[in-house]
Amino acid sequence: MRHYTIGLGVATALAIPATASAQDYSGVTVEILTRPGPVIAQRLVERGEEFTAMTGAEIRVNEVPFAELFQKILTDWATGTNSIDVGVFASGWATELVDAGLVEPLDGYIANDDKIDIDDIAPYFREFNQKIGGETYLITVDGDFQMLYYRRDILDEMGIDPPRTWDEYMTVAGAMHGKDLNGDGQADFGSCIFKKRNAQSYFAMGSIAAGFVQTKGTGEGIFFHNDTMKPKVDNEAWQEAFRVYKATGEFGPPDELNHDIGDTRGLVQSGRCGLAIDWGDIGPLSIDPSGAAIKDKMGAVIMPGSPMALNVETGKLEQCNATLCPYAIDGINYAPFAAFGGWAGAINKNSDANVKQAAYDFLSYVNQAAQSNVDVTIGWTGYNPYRNSQLENTENWIEAGFSPEFAENYLGAIKDSLNHPNMASDLKIPGAQQYTGVVLDRELARFLAGEITAEQATKNIEEAWEEITEDFGRESQMTIYNLSLGITN
Repeated sequence: MRHYTIGLGVATALAIPATASAQDYSGVTVEILTRPGPVIAQRLVERGEEFTAMTGAEIRVNEVPFAELFQKILTDWATGTNSIDVGVFASGWATELVDAGLVEPLDGYIANDDKIDIDDIAPYFREFNQKIGGETYLITVDGDFQMLYYRRDILDEMGIDPPRTWDEYMTVAGAMHGKDLNGDGQADFGSCIFKKRNAQSYFAMGSIAAGFVQTKGTGEGIFFHNDTMKPKVDNEAWQEAFRVYKATGEFGPPDELNHDIGDTRGLVQSGRCGLAIDWGDIGPLSIDPSGAAIKDKMGAVIMPGSPMALNVETGKLEQCNATLCPYAIDGINYAPFAAFGGWAGAINKNSDANVKQAAYDFLSYVNQAAQSNVDVTIGWTGYNPYRNSQLENTENWIEAGFSPEFAENYLGAIKDSLNHPNMASDLKIPGAQQYTGVVLDRELARFLAGEITAEQATKNIEEAWEEITEDFGRESQMTIYNLSLGITN
């Protein structure tokens, strides 16, 4: 692990609030582990410096590669090493730690906290992101789900609407592909989607699959059958999603299989992408100095849907109707996917009591509107909106550099997604990282490389997921899966 100390020199001078906490944590050190780089970690460092000045607590932000993060925390806490007090990671990973009794429950802390304003946290993040089995174990620092971004200026010039379905996505991407989108004399790309193995490409896969797979609301889920815990992946819906994901590469960069999210964002910011899938980061990144090529040129919409959806009884794709797709709009089934769910902080149950209280107070400080309503407007932080006040008021966004038009568009797309009754939840059960970050990621990479067909990929995933479920225990996995989707009986 490394203590993260890099300085960016851009928007990092933060004023310490006048309402500093009276709590004295002199001599207390809180060790935090999270992903590397300025995204997520650097803002924790900066907010930690403020918190130290207010309370005396030393906040140490350590980093490990993304692919190692969960296992490092699990091993540290499960073996009793306890060198980590706080993990800041994907909220869905917490269920396994909670199931093992390793995470401090936080409802008691929240009850005594008059600053966090828990009701201002958007319902999805408050109820699905922070809670497991109805009890709060996490504090959100970033709200994550994916949207579709498009070059509004280019589509306006061409008289083309942003795509609503994946067929339309391919048509729109094809219309822009090969054109010079940023005026540098080079041919650019109709579509940019990160596809690198051992990165985060399986989240984009989930965003494509969701609209084909889930039709009956968040409680249905996209990964397993609720009543058997059998995987819901070896079917025509997931297979079509695999094929769509691969087909977008026809209009993408030639080396897209080696692109992680950072590579894709770099292309978007340089104005080389007509369409892109991403979390909320593109909005703030478009007003960053590095995004000058796309300032006031981007638009955002809810993730494309599908007029064909899964019949769970037959495993076949069928045309949407009122029965199959009750939430469809104009015959299109949308299911915006809470990919990753968001970065959130969990506290080691076995840390010292004073350390746990200091850790909670720090996470609360980062989460509070006074800090987070600013942080989510700054692209490099990686923090995306999760509070109602961040979505209802455009003033902070306009002050940060958004045009009024883009602020309304961007926040409107977020609200359309968050408020959608068919929003799809990321996987939040023990072994979540194995199911998706290992198995789904592996078979997806093999499919993209041409080693196996979509049918072979979904069959392999189903078999491997069954083994993982058996290892953890089918009944307990099913109970936790249903609880994560809001099903209590």
